[in-house]
Amino acid sequence: MTRRTWTLLTSVLLVVAFGLLGAFVRVPFVALGPGPTYDTLGTEGDTPVIRIEGRQTYPTAGHLNMTTVSVTDQLSLFGALGLWVSGRYALAPREVYFPPDKSEQQIEQENTAAFNDSQTTAETAALRYLGYPTKVLAGEIVKGSPIDGLVAPGDRLISANGVPVTNSMTLREVFANSRPGDRAEIRFQHAEEPERVVDVQLAPHPKGEPQGFLGVAATERPDVPFGIEISLADVGGPSAGLMFSLAIVDKLTPGELNGGQFVAGTGEIDPEGRVGPIGGIPFKMVKAREAGATTFLVPADNCAEAKAQAPDDLRLVRVGTLDEATKALEAIKAGQTPPSC
Repeated sequence: MTRRTWTLLTSVLLVVAFGLLGAFVRVPFVALGPGPTYDTLGTEGDTPVIRIEGRQTYPTAGHLNMTTVSVTDQLSLFGALGLWVSGRYALAPREVYFPPDKSEQQIEQENTAAFNDSQTTAETAALRYLGYPTKVLAGEIVKGSPIDGLVAPGDRLISANGVPVTNSMTLREVFANSRPGDRAEIRFQHAEEPERVVDVQLAPHPKGEPQGFLGVAATERPDVPFGIEISLADVGGPSAGLMFSLAIVDKLTPGELNGGQFVAGTGEIDPEGRVGPIGGIPFKMVKAREAGATTFLVPADNCAEAKAQAPDDLRLVRVGTLDEATKALEAIKAGQTPPSC
């Protein structure tokens, strides 16, 4: 074989090897892009996304769409480059979304749990906004803490050192100036049983903070004689909270909150109705506009990012609370200009 033949053969082998590497070797990145969008006023299949039973509801129109981000994993080199070149996706280190110390099943369970928590919190925020009462329950119990084994998750918290527990921050406020060794008297109720009182000694805080440590997280839940069910499969994370809350408010009040228009948005929400920032807002705006949205509700802390990358003809509305979001929609319905980013 001549030198020219050897050179040609070597070049072909290198091209084939590079092609195989590019096509089959996985890179340590994921691709982030526009994910599905769901109308919280509509149905998923034949099932309403939000169903309220035992309470009068009112007709709705238009859209209140929640938005998502897609995460594409197991990318080859060519696949990753192709998605990046398309301009619709961004690459991020895989370990950020799939930490090496957790299995994919654990990560999926955490995302599902965050989504379920966002549903419950959205219900609480919406009903609190509408003036319905709430109750405070024991959430996560720290194993080995003073309260462990005495109070169970789901027990109703009634008072702490004689102070009525009226919201999820009461325990933090009551024990803000406590010290390890101080006594804590907790009145609670398990299921339908009579109220009980436990007296425990606060422990040192595991994070080194000076106040005493009780070991229970408080969470708020609606205290109403009707049920709200949110049905949406294969979605994770907490960022749908704002749109769920708005849909619940819309269904429980006369008139069309959105004026019959196509509104989309995103934002985490807490039981008091405060709207928190989220990630991936450029991708969410793109999908919302493609779906037909003309207005997008943006958490106040995401406004700068959203304004810099907003699609054409998509009105950005700045919201910091559920109350601000409903007032903004009412302003749009009335033909007025809502607060913008």
